[in-house]
Amino acid sequence: MTLVRITRSSGIPLLGCLYFGVIDRGTSLLQVRPSCSCNLNCPFCSVDAGPRSRTRATHYEVEREYLLDVVREIVTFKGNGVECHIDSPGEPLLYQEIVSLVAGMKKIPGVDVVSMQTNGTLLTEDLIESLAGAGLDRINLSLHALDPPLSRELAGVSWYDIDYVTAMAEWTAKSRIDLLIAPVYLPGINDQEIPRLIAYARSIGAGKRWPPLGIQKFERYRFGRTPKGVKVQSWWQFYHQSIASWEQTCSCRLTLTPQDFGTERRAMLSRVFRKGEKTKITLRAPGWLNGEVLGVGRGRVVSVLNSPRDRGDLKVRMVNTKHNIYVAVPL
Repeated sequence: MTLVRITRSSGIPLLGCLYFGVIDRGTSLLQVRPSCSCNLNCPFCSVDAGPRSRTRATHYEVEREYLLDVVREIVTFKGNGVECHIDSPGEPLLYQEIVSLVAGMKKIPGVDVVSMQTNGTLLTEDLIESLAGAGLDRINLSLHALDPPLSRELAGVSWYDIDYVTAMAEWTAKSRIDLLIAPVYLPGINDQEIPRLIAYARSIGAGKRWPPLGIQKFERYRFGRTPKGVKVQSWWQFYHQSIASWEQTCSCRLTLTPQDFGTERRAMLSRVFRKGEKTKITLRAPGWLNGEVLGVGRGRVVSVLNSPRDRGDLKVRMVNTKHNIYVAVPL
């Protein structure tokens, strides 16, 4: 895969793209994406990431100071009480400057919380202590099964070691960093594992400040992967059958709300394009998907599907503008 470094001098903005930069969904929580590589091949991955991806053509890595400056600018707009959540359509710990990125965000006035999503395979005791020292407040750990064979199957790699990941989870729980276990529920596949994960999270002291668990619903996506045998639930089934059943049998609350994390509605950065609008953009970099190209217009990144070329100006029509994420098709 091609590696594209997004620097200030690249002329590529850090707003408008799902793959890197900052995503503002109209709340006090900002998604901060410094990179998008992944070391696992989870069979349920919503974006077909990982070494065996069939659709991904490019990895992106953002210059740290450039990213921090953009976060600082958006936090000024948002006001106090912002949470910066470091996530990725991949594994955030593959970003080499993750510790200094955390430290930099904690120094931004208005940022109260810095959290991070990880699959845990790259954590070490020293790294956990470094992240704690940098001010990381919470780790959301993607942990989908405790059974060794099933955990390897759901990681999609033979080297996945559940004993190592749980050791790192326990080290995190003992540190000043809070721990939230975040399994994806795959009906028909890891049903028996969810109660085990609930008991495990509670037993190791997860959830000192925030909830100990955040169970996620599996969704089927166009460019994602769907494991054989999974039964896709409706949201009603997920909450009123599965979650409600576990809450009753495990005697704990599992239905989470934004208020559990202090997340509030906040003004969202203004959209610069309208859905259906026809406009001209300048193509700047290869896209993440095969056949996709990233363009720039009005200070935003635009993902152009099925682009006829990879450089120069191109007339496009916007097909998605939700949450300042811009996707277009050529005219």
